[in-house]
Amino acid sequence: MGDWHKTDWRAKPRVQMPDYTDIAALQAVEAKLSKYPPLVFAGEARRLKRHLGAAARGEAFLLQGGDCAEAFDQFSADAIRDTFKVMLQMAMVLTYAAKVPVIKVGRMAGQFAKPRSAPTETVDGLELPSYRGDIINELAFTPEARIPDPAKMLQAYTQAAATLNLLRAFSTGGYADVHQVHAWTLGFTESEKAEKYRDMANRISDTLDFMSAAGVSQDAAHTLQTVEFYTSHEALLLEYEEALTRLDSTSGKWLAGSGHMVWIGDRTRQPDGAHVEFCRGVQNPIGLKCGPSLTPEELKVLMARLNPENEAGRLTLIARFGAGKAGDHLPRLIRAVREEGANVVWVCDPMHGNTVKTNSGYKTRFFNAILQEVREFFAIHAAENTVPGGVHFEMTGTDVTECTGGVRAVLEENLSDRYHTACDPRLNASQALELAFLVAGELSNLRLARETRATG
Repeated sequence: MGDWHKTDWRAKPRVQMPDYTDIAALQAVEAKLSKYPPLVFAGEARRLKRHLGAAARGEAFLLQGGDCAEAFDQFSADAIRDTFKVMLQMAMVLTYAAKVPVIKVGRMAGQFAKPRSAPTETVDGLELPSYRGDIINELAFTPEARIPDPAKMLQAYTQAAATLNLLRAFSTGGYADVHQVHAWTLGFTESEKAEKYRDMANRISDTLDFMSAAGVSQDAAHTLQTVEFYTSHEALLLEYEEALTRLDSTSGKWLAGSGHMVWIGDRTRQPDGAHVEFCRGVQNPIGLKCGPSLTPEELKVLMARLNPENEAGRLTLIARFGAGKAGDHLPRLIRAVREEGANVVWVCDPMHGNTVKTNSGYKTRFFNAILQEVREFFAIHAAENTVPGGVHFEMTGTDVTECTGGVRAVLEENLSDRYHTACDPRLNASQALELAFLVAGELSNLRLARETRATG
């Protein structure tokens, strides 16, 4: 991108971003952040891009999950460990079914900012700016808390750095050893309905015992003891993104140093807007949320801007329509991609189109609606003979009660028990693992269909 510089977005129309009142304080924070080390490195981003290229061909599968919005007051080593553990469980289930590598990408170490449907909210006649995530302002409904504070970017960086440090330790320090598969599933497998989960763990253990007895090489044994784990977030607060963007000396290309993968939201995908302008110039893998309002013509323009060289693994299209609506929108977008001959990874986000508000005032998502959209996503790709490349969930490793349904049925009256999210409702550990098995069934059917076609 020889014609691009990391400040170019500032000349473009901006949406979903705060208006800071203290410009001097903002500039001081940006200057300080620009001297900090990047949180991720170019070689890691390039490796993730190669893996995503494989997912586009059906040779790998993307599992992307984590918090709707990371909160400063909920930050803890235990919370990071628990979410990491559930993603390992889910990845194991998917790998076992699909017989392809699962790319593990957390919505972690950067998911601090959130777009909102309205710039303000009113409570008891008092209108205040909307809460936009801990990197911008505070959840408390007071005039002082809702003022955008640039210093929060420094706290976000510190928390992201600590999160990445722990994730890297978990990934390579023995916690991710596949031999721990039984330990990972403790808790969930206490349910009487979870016999199939225990059965899978037993089969994996038996396979590992056989490999050990057969004299598996030391290199292969090491591979089973470590995992590659990447981070991602929506690149919403562009002052933060720009300050952490670095020129990679190896490739001569710019890197968004805030996370391995960044995405553009459904509300910020204007082709001539600031967010598309920023993302088009960095070498990271880019995600693009695709909602019901996206037209095939707009998608073609966005693909040309974000991936002009049609690089495999560069662009991931994250479909988010809502249960019962995917059939109205996804096929036309798939055909637009086919008409352009574009390299993309198709991913299903069954969370964001299925948010409802209960009579008690809680936002929730029905597990059955999430499952329905996943099934529709796979069915449409089967009909179009295209590759369903991954899933994208808002989830947590803690035992929250935010989405209703699942094996351990969370009822509407249970929502208030452990409703901890700062923004949108998340799947709890049990629901996330249950959904992984349901996705695994779809992948297994897909694999069997391909094998049948291959054998004539």
